[in-house]
Amino acid sequence: MRTALQIAAHEAVAYPKIRGSRAIENRPSTPRPLRFLFHTGPNGEYVRESCGSPKRTDAQNFLKKRLEAVSAGNFLGPRVEKITVDELYKDLVQDYRIKGQAVEWAERLWNIHLKDSFGGMRAARLGTVQISGYVEKRLSEKAAKSTINRELALLRRAFTIAFDAEPQKVSRVPKLHKFIVSEKRNERRGFCEQEQYRKLVDAAGGQLWLRGLLALAYTYGFRKSELIGRLEKGQWKKQPMRCSQVDLLNNPVTLYSGETKNKDGRTVVLTEECRQLVTELRKGKQPEDFLFTREDGAPVRDLRGSWDAIAEKAGLPGLLLHDFRRSAVRNMIRRGVPQKTARTISGHKTDSVFSRYNIVSYADIADAAKKIEEGAKAVMHSSFTVEPETDSEKGKENAPKPV
Repeated sequence: MRTALQIAAHEAVAYPKIRGSRAIENRPSTPRPLRFLFHTGPNGEYVRESCGSPKRTDAQNFLKKRLEAVSAGNFLGPRVEKITVDELYKDLVQDYRIKGQAVEWAERLWNIHLKDSFGGMRAARLGTVQISGYVEKRLSEKAAKSTINRELALLRRAFTIAFDAEPQKVSRVPKLHKFIVSEKRNERRGFCEQEQYRKLVDAAGGQLWLRGLLALAYTYGFRKSELIGRLEKGQWKKQPMRCSQVDLLNNPVTLYSGETKNKDGRTVVLTEECRQLVTELRKGKQPEDFLFTREDGAPVRDLRGSWDAIAEKAGLPGLLLHDFRRSAVRNMIRRGVPQKTARTISGHKTDSVFSRYNIVSYADIADAAKKIEEGAKAVMHSSFTVEPETDSEKGKENAPKPV
């Protein structure tokens, strides 16, 4: 093994001292005779790198670009420019793990879809051509628009984490937001009318837990995971609603922070129907017990079998429980609840997402047409009504006209 003194002596011969801020050196003795550059980095240090070509003109052009990048503050160094998208995505997964987010979901999207297109690619090379090609490829595979947008969002977040890192790992974040696929006409438009809801309640019969779940979901637009939680690999990814979240004395129901989709907690007040059902569900239970349990006391873990059965019995096949969320939003707006209050109850963070749920039904449109027609008839009636003449007006007509 060579000593430090021998290495220093070799460096002194192999790399002569550079005078000035830049230099170009030819190495003909190497297996690939390339031109090497020496220039001053942003912190005053000397940077040595290959231009990838034996031609002096190529080296001069490469050096010029390097010096321009240094002066503009965009130079990160040859090591950083070799960072791949794979490395950035590993940082993203680590960030998900630290924040307790869905690591399995992010890893699955990378392994199944993103890796084939971006695996091994240098992050500095990712641009509009590669992104548009990926979007076109996924659309040709009949991928849902929302799925493509989630994949692009993951890539953008990976680059954002790298851009904000210290030391910085990328010089820019690609304009991935310009390739977001419009999801118009992609959203579900199903909803449940009051009469249909009553049919479902009747179909639930004596299943108290199911009737209570239907009432809370239809009244407030609670998500399924907010009511019965979500299991992944035998572990509660989201906790089911517990009896302690219901205060029968003052009537509020509280969803804790971290247990909702957007991680924000919220509180609603029970209606009379919901209060009666929840009171029955709480009987004989401790505060930490699950609110929704079956007849044998086991917590409700899955709803699909029970839901399909009552939907079929009520003559509503294809209806989803999530359609209740859309219906709750529309019902609140219909009944005069201010949009801001309705958005707080349903848990929508933005007006744009809320507006997608506030769907106008055919009954709403028919009701609007009826009101338009009634208004038009009222105007026509007032236009063609002849008011009776008064005695003073008759006198004016019979008065002699001046000559």
